[in-house]
Parts: sequence; C-alpha cells; structure tokens
Amino acid sequence: MNLDSIGDWRRTHYSVDVKPEMDGGEVTLFGWVQEIRDLGGIRFIILQDREGTIQVTILRKKVDSEVLSKSDVLQKRYSIGVKGTVKKTEMTPRGVEVIPKEIKILATAAPQLPIDIAGKTPANLEVRLDARALDLSQEKNIAIFKIQHTALEAIRVFLFEKGFIEVYTPRIIASATEGGAALFSFDYFKRKAFLAQSPQLYKEQLVMSLEKVFEVGPFFRAEESHTRIHSSEFVSIDIEQAFADAEEVMQLLERLMQYVCKTVAEKCQKQLATLRHKVKVPEVPFKRLTYEEVLRDLKHEGIEIPWGEDLPTPALRTLGKVHPYFYFITDWPTHSKAFYIKPRDDNPKICEGFDLMWSWLELVSGGTRIAAKELLVKRLKEKGLNPESFKHHLQAFDYGMPPHAGWAIGLGRLTMMLTGKKNIREVILYPRDKFRLTP
Repeated sequence: MNLDSIGDWRRTHYSVDVKPEMDGGEVTLFGWVQEIRDLGGIRFIILQDREGTIQVTILRKKVDSEVLSKSDVLQKRYSIGVKGTVKKTEMTPRGVEVIPKEIKILATAAPQLPIDIAGKTPANLEVRLDARALDLSQEKNIAIFKIQHTALEAIRVFLFEKGFIEVYTPRIIASATEGGAALFSFDYFKRKAFLAQSPQLYKEQLVMSLEKVFEVGPFFRAEESHTRIHSSEFVSIDIEQAFADAEEVMQLLERLMQYVCKTVAEKCQKQLATLRHKVKVPEVPFKRLTYEEVLRDLKHEGIEIPWGEDLPTPALRTLGKVHPYFYFITDWPTHSKAFYIKPRDDNPKICEGFDLMWSWLELVSGGTRIAAKELLVKRLKEKGLNPESFKHHLQAFDYGMPPHAGWAIGLGRLTMMLTGKKNIREVILYPRDKFRLTP
C-alpha cells in the first residue's frame, strides 16, 4: 500500500472540539482508526485521538470514489487524516459526525493486535505491559496520565506561588551515601558509581543558598520488594525549606494535597468519569496521629506491634479501615527513620519525622532535618554508616547550615490515589521492577 504524505494538512480540531453547533463547517482531523462498522450502504469509522473519539460516516452512494476506496482498506490502528464536513445528528452520543471529503492513510498497523484497543476484551496487566505503546492508547490509560499531568501542573503552580525554586540534582553519585534501600551501581569511567535514590543530601545543601527548593524527577531503588506499590524507577516530588520545621512543612503539604485534589476534581471530570472514580477534596488540617496512638488503634483492632517496630502492610491495611482518608503519623521512633531526621529535643528516642497516609498507603515521608554536624555524625554511626563516605555533605555543615525541613511525595502512589488504581505499574508509563526491564 502506498502511504500518503501529510503534505500541507494541519489539524484544525481535536475530536472533542467538534460540536453540533459547527454543523456545515469544515474540519481537518488526525488520529487512529479505533473501530470500523460496515452496514453495507453505510460505513462508520470511529476516529480516536488523544482527546477522545468521533464518528466519520461514509455513505457509499454519496461519497467520492477515492474516499470510498481509501475507507475500503482501513483497519484498526491505521493512522489517518480526515478532511470533511461537520454534520449534526441524533445518531451519535455526542450528536455530531463528520462526512469525509478526503482521507489520507499515513501509517498502517498489523492485522492482529496483541490487545483490544477498544477495551471490550480485557487483557491481563503483563500482556498489556508487553505491548505498552499500544496499551497506552486505550481511553482509560490516556485518562490516567492526563490526571497525572494535571496533578503535576497543580503542584508546580502551588509551589511557585509559595516561593519555591525548581532545581535539578545529580542522578549519578559517587558513593552509597544515603543508607536505607540498596542502590544500583554501574561503571563510570572505570570508577564505581551509583544511581541516586533521592535528592535528599543535595536539596539540604541547596537550602543554604536558595532556601526553598523543589524537584520533580526520576530516582532509583534496587529493592527486592515486588509489590503493587513498589517500583525500581520512580518519580519523586521533593521539597526542602530553610528556617522551617516538620510542622511548617506538614501544613504546606496538606494545603498542597487539598489544592491538587481540588484542581483534579475540577479539571479532570471527563477523565475521572472514564475511570469511574471520584476525587474528594479534603478539609485541612489533616488528622494527626502519633506513632503510639497508631499502635493503640491497631491493638484495639487485635493487632499488637511492639513499640519501635515499623508498621507492616497488613497492619497498615487495618489502619486504613479505621482512618480511610488523609492522616499524618508523627513522633516515630528515631531509630526507625533515616539518619538525617532530627530527634526531638525533649525525648531523643522520638523524632520529628512524619508520614502522610491515604487510607493504608504511605504517600509522603518527611520531617525536620538535623542541622548540627556533630549530631548528624552521631546518627550516621548509630545507623552503621561511615561518616567518611559523607565528607562532602558534612562539609556543608561548616558553612552555616540553617534549621530546615522537607518531604518527598511518590508520584506513582499519588496517581494511584487520584485515579483509584490498585497497582503502581498502571500509573507509570513504562514501569521498571525486579522482573521488568522492557519495553
């Protein structure tokens, strides 16, 4: 088949922009063939673009012969252009169709596709991920990533208005300086280097100059966990603020969450309807529960966790039933949090770290950071880490490190909350985990 060139054709409208009141008007549309229905004397082509679908109607006896011959060879997922006339009709859900005057076939597709792009025949997630480029063309997936885009836009607008400066920190680091989850290592010009698991140390250093910073970017964790909420490559939204403590950045965070939910609920009504999901705009302040209060809640539900231990997933799921929406968990045992979280002055066994929960899902972790070099060295040793590995970071504490605090949001988990999805791999364009390195 000879394919057409796009030539001087330019899109005039997306599918969603074509309205009944445009009856008689001329449009140029681009997209993909989602479905073809042939009823003998009339053929319907459902054209899909990123905004939705529109019906292109071909009447055999009235249409140009070249248009008819082009339509004869069309198959699902052919990429096409259509020039035609808008017609008001009662026969389509949106009350409008397009009568084509010209059709261009810009690209073909395999006759047998690995998944049903119309979504009428569901496929399991692994099959869908193997054909991810095609899977992403499904309306539900487009809805997920439009919601994610809107959430990110809202986050940036909110933080810019609060005086935060967007920064970009290194992904290639010289030593495994953060502790916690394992890092991916690789050869870097005959030296061993690592992929960063967060911008934590860099963003702390940046408060010494820029004071209020945030970053949106990918990070990497070589965790063995293979669950519905973990990913080896993930996007994190981090902030750090000078001359602030945990309470101040918690207040910032809950107002941000309220703003994001409000923005998504208002701007993404169509996408939320596609996903059959509702986003509730939360009231602030969010509920604040101490670690000890959480242990008491769990004990009341028949789950006993010794003081000082982390909360396992089954316990969190139970907690989510008791507290089904947003809430903070504060006053964690110091030893359970990262070395840079500040112990409380009145009780060093408890720290100024917090987690923001949504039902059972941890969305955000943060806290007041240690600003005193001696205390930071002490905490490093308590965590079994070598202060020598942190010499460049510790050096910054000789230059007037201010009190500071911050947090990090996992974009994948935030998107799960906003879309109602239960598996983080559904809200990452091309997920990476212990078993998946392609496509």
